Amino acid sequence: MNIENAQKAVDEWIKNHGVRYFNELTNMAQLTEEVGEVARIIARRYGEQSEKESDKDKDLGEELADVLFVVLCLANQTDVDLQQAFEKKLDLKAKRDHDRHHNNKKLK
Repeated sequence: MNIENAQKAVDEWIKNHGVRYFNELTNMAQLTEEVGEVARIIARRYGEQSEKESDKDKDLGEELADVLFVVLCLANQTDVDLQQAFEKKLDLKAKRDHDRHHNNKKLK
């Protein structure tokens, strides 16, 4: 599924299962919450913090999907074509960062 289709799928889900989109500020708070859940898993599973028993069954993929869902909601409700924006950003980053990363001694 490409990003355009993902945006459409989220919009269909909202129409069929939700009442409406939460407002943009609520979705921004939701996004922050979901990113926090991803951060908690990463910090405890891959970082130096110990993982609590209650966190060991948390699914990182599911939490990342929650982040993506809210990002797609925000894109839909603010009329952002995320497919186009992402392709533009990827092209910009390729041009801007190619030599920078190849020349970064820290990455050798």
